[in-house]
Amino acid sequence: MVDGLLQVEGGRPLSGEITVRGAKNLVPKAMVAALLGATPSVLRNVPVIRDVDVVSGLLTLHGVSIDHDPAEGVLRLDPSRVESAHVADIDAHAGSSRIPILFCGPLLHRLGEAFIPDLGGCRIGDRPIDYHLQILRQFGASVDKQVQGIRLTAPDGLHGTVIDLPYPSVGATEQTLLTAVRAHGLTELRGAAVEPEIMDLVDVLQKMGAIISVDTDRTIHVEGVEELSGYNHLALPDRIETASWASAALATRGDIFVRGAHQSDMTTFLNIFRKVGGAFDVRDEGIRFYHPGGDLRSIVVETNVHPGFMTDWQQPLVVALTQAAGLSIVHETVYENRFGFTGALRKMGATIQVYRECLGGTACRFGQRNFYHSAVISGPTPLTGADIVVPDLRGGFSHLIAALAAEGTSRVEGVNLIDRGYENFMFKLASLEAAVTRLA
Repeated sequence: MVDGLLQVEGGRPLSGEITVRGAKNLVPKAMVAALLGATPSVLRNVPVIRDVDVVSGLLTLHGVSIDHDPAEGVLRLDPSRVESAHVADIDAHAGSSRIPILFCGPLLHRLGEAFIPDLGGCRIGDRPIDYHLQILRQFGASVDKQVQGIRLTAPDGLHGTVIDLPYPSVGATEQTLLTAVRAHGLTELRGAAVEPEIMDLVDVLQKMGAIISVDTDRTIHVEGVEELSGYNHLALPDRIETASWASAALATRGDIFVRGAHQSDMTTFLNIFRKVGGAFDVRDEGIRFYHPGGDLRSIVVETNVHPGFMTDWQQPLVVALTQAAGLSIVHETVYENRFGFTGALRKMGATIQVYRECLGGTACRFGQRNFYHSAVISGPTPLTGADIVVPDLRGGFSHLIAALAAEGTSRVEGVNLIDRGYENFMFKLASLEAAVTRLA
């Protein structure tokens, strides 16, 4: 059975206005944080995406009452009747999401136990849960690996600890924060991720009564408290979706106003966008991205943790770089297997080569591990329509951008994956005058 099939008539500039709401990389985590509160929470600017549905289902199974107003983007979460869920139900609702691992800390505080099924997620590289399990053990949790998943217990409660991350993992930082805020004593997290979404989660937890300080050297200190209350929070906008539409404007020689976009979260991307030859106008209510005419310029860019160039910005930008004059180099240092999507671009006419070596000037942790983690894009090359299959969330949206930029007809299969992180993308495409038809 075809899992979402689009027919795209490409070669037309995208033009118009779309709205970006709360970040996929924050909203589900803020929803999990509601489990920690003794009173209800309200989360605003919530997008209609599949990950929100997954977390809503899991929270409901655990006894959280949820009232969702999709039109207004408001979630009300009441955790006053939290209870343990049945293992089979958790597994059925988790699907391909990796969010269940973040339930562990809050559930251990509320129930003294937690269960997580086998975890999915986009296949873009090694994303082990070892960090998470080790962190939970350091807090005092007992971990029992079973056939169906992993069971955790904390008969003596959780206690503050010192955690030193070998890499500033976003997921491991989130796990530590969600666990430390109600653990007894002090927790020190060294080598933490400091992405805007992490800082927004810190804001959420502070509103609930947590005591958290963030140092300039990626060290976070948390003083555990006995009880937390609910929160009322406006989620920061999705900077990944914003950059995706910006790249679409560049690749199709279009003009897109992204309502809701924030400049402060996009600084590094905006610099690269301008270097490539794109133009943008920052307004109070959003950012206009457009192709000003003329030739795009080749660049060298390396992905990195914040405040570097975000890995999720790389894939849509690569599509635009196929139309830039000269050789562009993209060095991926966050995920080791993120260039699989380039095969479809080559099928459409792009000239892209991938390499095991660290290209771009900086050696990274993948340089000696035999991964194809650097790409050289030669352009400009005209793209032509083709039949392509979506590999993952960000790669899939990049394929869609390529189909929109290509001359002729493309059939893009597996677009249901895009629903995980791009709200109402079909409606938004129609708003931008794209010629796209859903076939299945």
